[in-house]
Amino acid sequence: MRSEDYNDFPCDLCGSEDAVELPHAREITGQLIHICTTCGFVFVRRRRSAERIAEVWSEEIFGAGYSAAIPAVVARLTYVAETVDREIGLAGKAVCEIGAGEGVFLGIVRGNRHGVGDSFGIEPSRSNCELLAASGIECFNGTIEAYLQSPGARRGGFDLVAILWTLENCQDLRSMLGGAHELLRDGGHVVVATGSRILVPFKKSLHAYLGRNPADTHAFRFSDSTLRGALAVSRFAPVYVNRFLDHDVLSVIGKKSDREQPWSGDDYLTVYTFFERWYADSALYFPEPPSASE
Repeated sequence: MRSEDYNDFPCDLCGSEDAVELPHAREITGQLIHICTTCGFVFVRRRRSAERIAEVWSEEIFGAGYSAAIPAVVARLTYVAETVDREIGLAGKAVCEIGAGEGVFLGIVRGNRHGVGDSFGIEPSRSNCELLAASGIECFNGTIEAYLQSPGARRGGFDLVAILWTLENCQDLRSMLGGAHELLRDGGHVVVATGSRILVPFKKSLHAYLGRNPADTHAFRFSDSTLRGALAVSRFAPVYVNRFLDHDVLSVIGKKSDREQPWSGDDYLTVYTFFERWYADSALYFPEPPSASE
């Protein structure tokens, strides 16, 4: 049953209740986004359930015709696959992807170049699960939370868990990363990749970056410090961060640990000022905000 009930969340990284509004988010999107004043994390405070957010993505956003099987998306997923293979190796590994989509990434790592030993997808979209099955990829139709409650959940069954352009779109990043931790064998790794990076050079207007989808379908925006922090509080030791300033992708690989790791966030005033400058830059170089049809 669909539920539009919202709950308010504290900062997902440090747990603080103190936050300020992200400048200009309300006027651009009509919705609230916050910056934690303790650690500088950018998050959406008011969110629906994990199941409802997954349903919106599956039926209303992806259902509107989105496909990952386009050159730009295939290129960024290939970049992640090549990076992981170079850093920790993929041959013979058992790989699970949370938010597997149409199976593009798993298809890449299953190829002869990488040769993973086993692949599995967790995906809330039923139509995407049908595509995964048709490609010979075993999958679970649902969220990571639902999968871990299922009788066949493969706890400790994987060497690598991939969360690609998905962590920023979930309801609870600690729940998702905690789920990845449960799925991994001792010594296993998680790789997270996102395009929702901040404190980097501006490459689009702030209007285009914030978008018009419901705010809780894109609840988190990361700097390299806060993404490493998200892994650290979820008991992963970050072992690799890519050269994100040279690339549209921010990607971190973390190794499973038995305890939380030390981390540091961002100064919230630096984050606040960054978005103020981005808004001014957008007005200079993108004088007309994107139309509703774009």
